[in-house]
Amino acid sequence: MTFTEINCKELFKKAYEKRYTWNTEFNGYKGKCIFLVNSDSYKGDFVLGKDFKPVIQHIDDQEIVKSISSQLFEVTIHRVKRKFDEVHSKNIFNFIKDSESGIEMILSGKSEGDKYRVKNNCINMVYRKIHGTIIEIFVQEFFDTGNGLLSKKYTSQTIDPKTLKPNSSKLEYEDRFINIGSQDIWILNSRSIKYLNKNQEEEIQKFIFEDLSLLV
Repeated sequence: MTFTEINCKELFKKAYEKRYTWNTEFNGYKGKCIFLVNSDSYKGDFVLGKDFKPVIQHIDDQEIVKSISSQLFEVTIHRVKRKFDEVHSKNIFNFIKDSESGIEMILSGKSEGDKYRVKNNCINMVYRKIHGTIIEIFVQEFFDTGNGLLSKKYTSQTIDPKTLKPNSSKLEYEDRFINIGSQDIWILNSRSIKYLNKNQEEEIQKFIFEDLSLLV
């Protein structure tokens, strides 16, 4: 392993361990959920257990239920505390370039082809192959909880692994978080997603989660 590879691995590890995660005793939470798009709104309740499988109640439209569930799952799965070596022990971190945006690296080994960029101990770019497609994320702003960082403002887009060209609209996210309970638990309070629809018109979806309380 070269000096550059060692530096990239240590650089990424520091940023990885700086992310905000929930403690292992976290049992989940519940509250009210509101979904807004254009002039339509849907209101219901949800429970997210320790298994991180959302249950949405009092909303009949299954597509809306699926949308709310996917947002809750996507957020919570990133809060799971997993040790760096558990995830990346079979990866080698290879230096690509250094720029004003940060140090970019590509992985070989188990996660061959995945790429990351790190600046100021923050992972501000993720390029990962997941379930047969590539997800590319760029983070513009982070939220410091005092006990780790959360992505606050970022974009996400899927890329065709064969052509390496975008095959979806670019989604612009903006998240807000709230601290609940006495255990310094930060929960997603709202999420806005801006994108261009099939008619190339701007649309905004908004997910609001309120009256939040921890499960015991």
